[in-house]
Amino acid sequence: MKKKEKDILSTGVVLVVFCIIFTLISMLLQPKYMTELEEGSFISQYYREAGGHDVIFLGDCEVYANYSPMELYRDYGITAYIRGTPQQLVWMSYYVAEETFRYETPRVLVFNVNAMRYSEPVSEAYNRLTIDQMRWSGSKAGMILASMTEEEQFLSYVFPILRYHSRFDQLTQEDFTWLFRVRDNTFNGFHLHTEIIPAGALPAERVLPDYQFGDICFEYLDKLRLLCGENGTELILVKAPSLYPYWYKEYDAQIREYASEYGLSYYNFAELTEDIGLDFSEDTYDGGYHLNLSGAVKLSRYFGSILTEGHGLTDHRQDPEIASVYNEKLQIYDKTIEERIREQEDEKDR
Repeated sequence: MKKKEKDILSTGVVLVVFCIIFTLISMLLQPKYMTELEEGSFISQYYREAGGHDVIFLGDCEVYANYSPMELYRDYGITAYIRGTPQQLVWMSYYVAEETFRYETPRVLVFNVNAMRYSEPVSEAYNRLTIDQMRWSGSKAGMILASMTEEEQFLSYVFPILRYHSRFDQLTQEDFTWLFRVRDNTFNGFHLHTEIIPAGALPAERVLPDYQFGDICFEYLDKLRLLCGENGTELILVKAPSLYPYWYKEYDAQIREYASEYGLSYYNFAELTEDIGLDFSEDTYDGGYHLNLSGAVKLSRYFGSILTEGHGLTDHRQDPEIASVYNEKLQIYDKTIEERIREQEDEKDR
């Protein structure tokens, strides 16, 4: 082999080794979201489950805390997955939907409209919880560009080491344990809470200077609607039954008008708490902001009936292949619930 060829080969090997080391260091420094801020790992858990879902939920904590796909399957045989993340803004939901359609085509896409109240990015911290563990694609790039605050740089998402280089002295065992794997801490995207903290005094309802949703929110809601139409997926709009933040009647009117104009179904569950059977003295884990397990069971059963009777979703419980998967999921789900409740009872007795 000629000297020039050897030099080229040596240079190539050095570059490959450098890229491997650079990548490993970047992976090590990037937060793992396994035991702390575990909501940051929700987006990555979907990839192992992608495909074959009747329903995909999009939105913020009002979806991943309030609906249980396990209950939808148990009672109605509906296969569902929640692709919710903290403070998932409308443009984020659009790009998550765009990515989802690369993996599967659900019959129904459920979008929680709470994010319509936000017309600007909230913070880098929230952006990271959705974006960091999303797989690279045009959808991720689009989400980054739409979500960045003025202080952020696109390259810090491409090369996480630019953002997290200062974490060297903050590394914990979690960073090494979960370097190459992800722990499932949801059930098809549902974040399980069995705690009970009854609703108490809530902040006073404020008079806002302007109740109009921003143009950018309607722009991305339009894009989401058209994306669903192109894929033959029905878009359903929902508002979760949280007591706070307040869902003003002016907000509700804008969504009802939009749904009416484009022939979409819209369910404001905040107005249906009695029909659902919710009791905020026992069905919330944080004083009325989100539902706990008992509340999520009630809401999921109520919504499951709507999806089955009003939107024609199929009962898959007699499908051997699907049933074998979901029966195993239900066993783990029920066992986890029993363990959580037992641990909470033991703590009370101490």
